[in-house]
Amino acid sequence: MKEITDYQNKKVIVLGLAKSGVHAALLLHKLGALVTVNDIKPLSENPSAQELVEAGIRVIAGSHPLTLLDEDFSVMVKNPGIPYTNPMVKRAQELNMPIITEPELAYEVLEGEFIGVTGTNGKTTTTTLINLMLNEGLKAPRSFVAGNIGVPASEVAQTIKADQTMVTELSSFQLLGTTELKPHIAVLTNIYEAHLDYHGNRHNYIEAKMNLVKNQTAADYFVINWDTEEWRELSQRTQAQVVPFSRQGLSHEGSYVQDGLIYFKEEQICPVAIIKIPGQHNVENALAAVAVAKIKGVSNEAIANVLRTFAGVRHRIQFVEEWQGRRFYNDSKATNIEATTVALQSFEQPIVLIAGGLDRGFVFDELVPLIKKDVKAMVVYGETADLMKDAGEKAGLSTIIKVDNLVEATQQAVKLSEPNEIVLLSPAAASWDQFKTFEDRGDLFIKTVEEITGKVEEQAK
Repeated sequence: MKEITDYQNKKVIVLGLAKSGVHAALLLHKLGALVTVNDIKPLSENPSAQELVEAGIRVIAGSHPLTLLDEDFSVMVKNPGIPYTNPMVKRAQELNMPIITEPELAYEVLEGEFIGVTGTNGKTTTTTLINLMLNEGLKAPRSFVAGNIGVPASEVAQTIKADQTMVTELSSFQLLGTTELKPHIAVLTNIYEAHLDYHGNRHNYIEAKMNLVKNQTAADYFVINWDTEEWRELSQRTQAQVVPFSRQGLSHEGSYVQDGLIYFKEEQICPVAIIKIPGQHNVENALAAVAVAKIKGVSNEAIANVLRTFAGVRHRIQFVEEWQGRRFYNDSKATNIEATTVALQSFEQPIVLIAGGLDRGFVFDELVPLIKKDVKAMVVYGETADLMKDAGEKAGLSTIIKVDNLVEATQQAVKLSEPNEIVLLSPAAASWDQFKTFEDRGDLFIKTVEEITGKVEEQAK
């Protein structure tokens, strides 16, 4: 970890906890800052806040008092999920207080190389593939994942040595709070419409994503999906060396598919068919990872070995198990329409779809053609249940069942399914109406499937 003095004896406020807030506060405390943490959850119900108090960190819990900002803080480290419309954030802006997010802090202390991965969909899979490829064949890992993938960057950055790499998944929420962050290799998987309730419009969303490359120089690399005109235009907004990847073979300057084979520039890497995880979207994720791996000098053999063995990221079209001819997939990370579109396109067999979640004001008409083509039956629940049902009815689906919760939905989906069919949880909505996280939602689905199929009983024997 770099020894920096920027925060020594400086008053810093950490707004909002969760994992990233806790580790940001602990790192700042370690760097000699005078840290104040402010979290909305009362201290008595807040184990994370209690942990920080025991570490000697000041915590104001239970509310967000605006008067707290009268204490002349040097900087605010904001939880990415807290919008800029929050009164505390707006007041900090009025005071011209610098506002950053936790990855920016992590970057400041990072000794090793920084690889940043963003996009609407595919971030987690691409981040994981890159990390696996960089470590393939090594006795001791030299690359480590961090960020939105579930491991706070401010925790990992402290352990990274000068000859090691941190591969960091970055959300638009996190990138909106970056100022100096500069990845040596930046990856943009794709951009669709998402999180418009947070960003206000698509333009703001894209601007947040493009913060990933704003500080890059000609010594850096920007790996970008080349398969739409919009994304190609975004490639012009960096000083870095642009390395395209294209499933459609639209550029041969990076990684691409041609005649069923993956190439990097003119070098043949491996057949597309060896990719173990299903779906064309995962071909794109693989191409992005291949481009990064080749920039880093990874061998074709190592790349191919990862692609033929990697079974997928938990909660992202994750194969759960096969039972009586039915295959169960957990796609709880599909928190938007685009992600569910990708999931529905990943299978050739009939699908029993479980969908629904937080209502963000969207309708699901974009899914109608795919429901009509690929879905045999739907089970819907949550705040968007009626909206999902409406999409199913527009698709002419005769079997749509509405239930109260995910457990009931899973039970009904199993009853509706037959051998050689897919039972797919792909909600097309955030989880926060009934769950704290999409991980909790996916874990409950897996647990329910295991109970239904008898796997829990088998494990207990």
